[in-house]
Amino acid sequence: MEAALSSRRSIVSRVLLGALILFGVGCGNVVPPGETPRVTIDKQPVVFANRMFDPSRPPADMPPLAFGEQAQCDTSFASNASVGGQSRQMDAMHATVTITQIKVTLQLNIIIWLPVSGVTQHVIEHEEGHRQISEHYYQTADKLAERIAAPYLGKQVAITGADLHAEFNKVLQQMGAEITAEYNRQLNPEPAQLRYDAITDHSRNGVLAKDAVAQVLQGVSFASSPSATIPGN
Repeated sequence: MEAALSSRRSIVSRVLLGALILFGVGCGNVVPPGETPRVTIDKQPVVFANRMFDPSRPPADMPPLAFGEQAQCDTSFASNASVGGQSRQMDAMHATVTITQIKVTLQLNIIIWLPVSGVTQHVIEHEEGHRQISEHYYQTADKLAERIAAPYLGKQVAITGADLHAEFNKVLQQMGAEITAEYNRQLNPEPAQLRYDAITDHSRNGVLAKDAVAQVLQGVSFASSPSATIPGN
């Protein structure tokens, strides 16, 4: 499952179906004996690169420049959610699933694309400003992901069907999808990035990037927003 805000600054979400097997999909206790139910957040280091390009022959993997742009900062936030649980079977057609393990892996990849010649220091600093805004949001992304995932721990869902194994898989997949979707919704740095471009007129006016970044980030505190609401609770 993928969701993107824009080619310049995107949020990509994935639900790792393979991770369901890791937790032992099926009916019965799928948590190793003695293991404590928990939420685990794996926040990967930021991956950053500067790449040069020829404006007359831009690389195929470079997002297109908007009209009037010389350079760009391409940012991708990614989240991988895997969910595990226990299933207590009542009969051949009914069981109750309890969520016992959640792991969310977070990533931030940033590429600043600069033309091979003709770019000014002012434009370079503008793109660095976009990078700083993205990294500011990522600083507390682990706290955001944990707050979203934590209420799912211990959640119980009744399942019904001829194939309880498949229904169990479906529940875990749905939980992972909900967690990643809510993370994407709450993280959303796009308004801040758009405001930054508005203040600087996409680097075309005399506003310094550092001043615009400070103005945009003043008061930004998405990690302290109210807890996510879990459907059905």
